[in-house]
Amino acid sequence: MKKRLTQKFIDSIKPNGKRQEYYDKELTNLRLRVGPTGHKAYYAMYRNAEGRKVRYSLGTTDELTPKQARTAARNCFAKVQLGEDPAKAKKQAKAYNLGAFLEDVYGPRLKERCKTGDAMLKRLLSTFKPLLGKRLVELTPWVLEQWRRTKRRKSKCKARTVNRDLAYLKTALNWAVANGILEFNPLANFKRLPERDSEDKERYLSEEEERRLFRALYAREEKIRLRRDTGNAWRRERGRKEKPDLRKARFADHLLPMVIVSLNTGLRRGELFSLKWEDIDFEKRLLTVRAASAKSGKVRHIPLTAGPLQALKDWQAQTSAEGLVFKNADGKRFDNVNTSWERVLEAAKIENFRWHDMRHDFASKLVMSGEKLQAVQKLLGHSSIVMTERYAHLAPDDMRNAILALEERGLKALQEPGESNIVEIEQNKSA
Repeated sequence: MKKRLTQKFIDSIKPNGKRQEYYDKELTNLRLRVGPTGHKAYYAMYRNAEGRKVRYSLGTTDELTPKQARTAARNCFAKVQLGEDPAKAKKQAKAYNLGAFLEDVYGPRLKERCKTGDAMLKRLLSTFKPLLGKRLVELTPWVLEQWRRTKRRKSKCKARTVNRDLAYLKTALNWAVANGILEFNPLANFKRLPERDSEDKERYLSEEEERRLFRALYAREEKIRLRRDTGNAWRRERGRKEKPDLRKARFADHLLPMVIVSLNTGLRRGELFSLKWEDIDFEKRLLTVRAASAKSGKVRHIPLTAGPLQALKDWQAQTSAEGLVFKNADGKRFDNVNTSWERVLEAAKIENFRWHDMRHDFASKLVMSGEKLQAVQKLLGHSSIVMTERYAHLAPDDMRNAILALEERGLKALQEPGESNIVEIEQNKSA
């Protein structure tokens, strides 16, 4: 029976104990099948390369609106025109679980197309670990909602973090749909969690916290030197070769210069770890973030003030002038400095302050000192001013000055008009 498939019509269909089928007037190869018990589902009808009729399931009426079903059917027909067989691809998709899809199919493409692809893949595999064994077709909105509730309850993640992780997964599943691996993205109509303003408050150090941070960093430096002194004394007694005397070096290890540079340049952690000595121009006092390591994929230049400039000079003098500025124990790029950083924060009694918050501290202090948001945007490497506007509330003086410009007008409005003003008003009326 031909009918225009609308939501109103679909809702009006009642089960009669028999199977019912309707053809869409707008798209005749789109069918609606109603089962004897009232189960309603959309199908697309087409002929495969062998000329056989194929009934391809698009989804239930609970998953798709009529408009979405037509779009899905048109996508199906387009693939058939290109020589593909969506039903066959769907059977192959059933063999994929989420873990295999991410690691073997989507992962290589992600690493090739995105410079942070390796980190994003690791995050997907870690975040959605409870779902990795599920087949793609089993990732229903209900399953994902259950994952979200559990994640929020056990990990106490912020809504913004959960929304971001689901956005990464949604992108991966969109790619699966576009390439015929999945027929429908279960996250297509998945609503984001509301993000409270309190979650968007950027964290920066108070003056007291900054003092405690550096006291803890220098105390750590002294502990490292003491361990080296003790170790060298032990080696001398046994006639063994001593390690370099850290009393003669400006820094005991990498952490203190890393923190000084981060707090005064706003570098992302990945940008700091990828920084090379060729990116530092000591004469022009300029640090360059290369496109390859920048999140935006664009080069940016950051002027160096006296503190980070001297720290880099001292660090270069005790390490080397080639390759990476900061190298791990194996002479390679750092992956993280979580353990040493967390111990310093604990010693300094500083809570709720991540490594990335040093970037927020840099931006916040600039805005509070009167710098324009456009300048801060360039220093941070934000692709849009919208990202930088999160710091706008830290510059109340600008807003106060803007309002003070109207102060005189407001006061005049409270004054009664003088005689000359009254005469002028009367003349205007008569005119």
